Amino acid sequence: MSADPALRTVKTTCAYCGVGCGVLATPDGKGGAAIAGDPDHPANFGRLCSKGSALGETLGLSNRLLYPMIRCDNGMERIAWSDALDHVAHRFKHIIARDGPGAVAFYLSGQLLTEDYYVANKLMKGFIGSANVDTNSRLCMSSSVAGHRRAFGADTVPGCYEDLEQADLLVLVGSNAAWCHPVLFQRMLANKQQRGARIVVIDPRRTDTTEDADLFLGLKPGTDTALFCGLLVHLADSGALDHTYIDHYTVGFDEALARARGMAGSVGATALATGLSEQDVATFFKMFANTPRAVTLYSQGVNQSAQGTDKVNAILNCHLATGRIGKVGASPFSLTGQPNAMGGREVGGLANQLAAHMVFTPPDIDRVRRFWKAPRIATHEGSKAVQMFEAIGRGEIKALWVMGTNPAVSLPDADAAREALKKLELFVVSENVRSNDTVDAGAHVLLPAQAWGEKSGTVTNSERRISRQRTFLESPGEAQPDWWILCEVARRLGFGAAFDFKSAADIFREHAALSAFENNGIRDFDIGALTSLSDEAFDVMAPVQWPVRQDASPQPRFFAEGGFFANDRKARFVAPEIPSLRTETTPARPLRLNTGRIRDQWHTMTRTGASPRLGQHLPEPFVEVHPDDALRYGVSDGSFARVTTDYGQCTLRVVVSERQQRGMLFAPIHWSEATATGARVGSLVAPFTDPFSGQPENKATPASIAPYEYVFRGFALSRQPLQLPVHAWVARVAVNGGHGYLFADNADLLGWQLWLRMNTEGDLAEYKDFGGGIYRGASFNNGRIETCLFLGPADDAGDWNVVKGLFAADALSDGQRRMLLSGKSADGLANAGPIVCACFGVGRATICDAIAAGASSPAEIGAKLKAGTNCGSCIPELKRLIAQTGARDSEQPPLAAAN
Repeated sequence: MSADPALRTVKTTCAYCGVGCGVLATPDGKGGAAIAGDPDHPANFGRLCSKGSALGETLGLSNRLLYPMIRCDNGMERIAWSDALDHVAHRFKHIIARDGPGAVAFYLSGQLLTEDYYVANKLMKGFIGSANVDTNSRLCMSSSVAGHRRAFGADTVPGCYEDLEQADLLVLVGSNAAWCHPVLFQRMLANKQQRGARIVVIDPRRTDTTEDADLFLGLKPGTDTALFCGLLVHLADSGALDHTYIDHYTVGFDEALARARGMAGSVGATALATGLSEQDVATFFKMFANTPRAVTLYSQGVNQSAQGTDKVNAILNCHLATGRIGKVGASPFSLTGQPNAMGGREVGGLANQLAAHMVFTPPDIDRVRRFWKAPRIATHEGSKAVQMFEAIGRGEIKALWVMGTNPAVSLPDADAAREALKKLELFVVSENVRSNDTVDAGAHVLLPAQAWGEKSGTVTNSERRISRQRTFLESPGEAQPDWWILCEVARRLGFGAAFDFKSAADIFREHAALSAFENNGIRDFDIGALTSLSDEAFDVMAPVQWPVRQDASPQPRFFAEGGFFANDRKARFVAPEIPSLRTETTPARPLRLNTGRIRDQWHTMTRTGASPRLGQHLPEPFVEVHPDDALRYGVSDGSFARVTTDYGQCTLRVVVSERQQRGMLFAPIHWSEATATGARVGSLVAPFTDPFSGQPENKATPASIAPYEYVFRGFALSRQPLQLPVHAWVARVAVNGGHGYLFADNADLLGWQLWLRMNTEGDLAEYKDFGGGIYRGASFNNGRIETCLFLGPADDAGDWNVVKGLFAADALSDGQRRMLLSGKSADGLANAGPIVCACFGVGRATICDAIAAGASSPAEIGAKLKAGTNCGSCIPELKRLIAQTGARDSEQPPLAAAN
């Protein structure tokens, strides 16, 4: 019997971060797909991280938005596409006529395809006449954009991934690449192992990336600018400058150096400003000065700051001063967070950009107007993300269309953002889920958009490489591409001729043509050679790095010999301001809250939260605190604490760790009201923004921490979703076979017993020890667990991992059923412990057993268990487990902590 040709393997691109890994997706004919890395893709050469490896677990239709819906008196009701589109267009047209184009806005996502982004930007800026179109990329990398533009005259990434393999020094600033960009980090580690490259990590947190560092600089938050100003001074004083490069290709060096001398004029002054030891500062300065092949990689720790643009420019200054830019193994490199933040930048998806890397200058405005034949093109910048939602709160923006993002969770001061959404006259959401915090904030119209695997178009990764996302699944229900939805609204607004696109290929060709229009080398972004791609050529287009100019050779790097994009073709050194956090700690808020990502989750867990594999490593929202601060403020490891800022409060599990800096807290951003109780960390973050980029300072909000006591801990598992009592703290976890819930509570056990009985039918087994504070119950159907509840004191609530394993079984043996309510392992069902390696589902207990049996290195553990052999992001944890069990440990790198 021959295979179904419709189930052939399709080359596509990962849905997650800006690395842009190639994926091989093979549909299974049942709505799912087998996922593997594409060995031919130059971004990953077949390697995938834990999230990419688990993409096949996220393709189900649970909670999927399948039809257009509109808010009526009785809630959301299904309507026809034509009615939904008519309504959206009519309301937009009415508000624009009454209040002007500035009263409407789009809020987009770095997970949209370039073609979606292009149409949205063209409609708002070229035809509605407002630049109020911004994106969640504003929260991710806009400080890098602003820094690039100030220094280079354009938002140009000068290097490429190959440089990570050819550098002799890799400096990671504000980047936990081991967790957040693990595929690229493995390329760096291969360089270290094969070529002897050294790694420096600069970060207030001792993240897993530091495990492989030759030098760790745990500087005080917000002092990156001072460190790199000190480096610039050292480069000047030690004869490490490239005067030829400075003289021929740059301006402003003397002013930047003078500012740097005033800020951090010596090793001692730099150490004082950053909280580092003089020895470690001097070691770093010497390493950088003496290593021509140096790459500085920076990410959210630099960008997410009210001084983020200055931080970026302080880094760029050092590379310009040494001519280490655009050369093999030598460049600054911004690690982009989202899969298509770069594509959004190319089409002008930010409110301060126009299109094709053009900006709001009269020549660029006129050029884009003529190309688009735009009747009312925007002539000035629009509202950036935080300012956009503040304008909504003030009633200035009255209609908002959100596409593919969850701002009620991800924005700073998220409670205020959520309240602002409720004030809108028209609130439209294009999504592929029917419920999340933003949808639940009161959307008036829901439009079902295609999801990853259904969409077709392009994305651009961190090294300027354009790759295809391809369709390999049928669209469910009535889901449509975002670009199609936008074009239909544009047609109803009277702009049909300009939006008569028939396919993503049509849009891509126009996008490419605009990039080359009146360019002639004066703009960096030019893919004019792709303008004439046929539909067939677009379908099979291989990954390609821009620029792709007509009749020009490929160009993997920029600026080795100047050629910047200011009018004089020279780069600008920027004299940064003295670094100063926008907020001060107080006796009421004595700590600073740092926020960020964890290894196996992504943004607000809309996709990753559906994967059982990805929910096992760190299943609950938590706050990390140094042992000294834990003792001072009365919190203990594994307990709960309430974290409070001037903007909100969250209740989180406590993780006490010496890897956290004193005076600092760390909490991940991923949980929302849809996935946990009181854990929307965005609600804690101050809304202060960088004056150049508009990016918020997510890393240093003054906060307090206090213990929060729960008498009982427990968990529930069910084949169907459960609504747990409102008085419980709950974290929802995807599990094999159903739904999992970890919870804590102070209510009486009898109430929980009654709750379980109300939520089960038929055969119910119970164990009760109310005097000991224990209640356990389980219902069965056809020999397998249907619903179970385990509740008790913190040290006696049952083993979540054991019971989860029994729940996943098709049927229980008699022995397993008898032992179930003990909450302990039975009948040879080993407790693998919490998952360490998400790629292969290997638990901590299994790894420790292998170590006890003689495995004394990550390589030996990998040979026995496969753990650490895919993306490698669990290798730092493997090393710690080896050390903790007394096995032979690898040599530790020198560590520098802030004083």
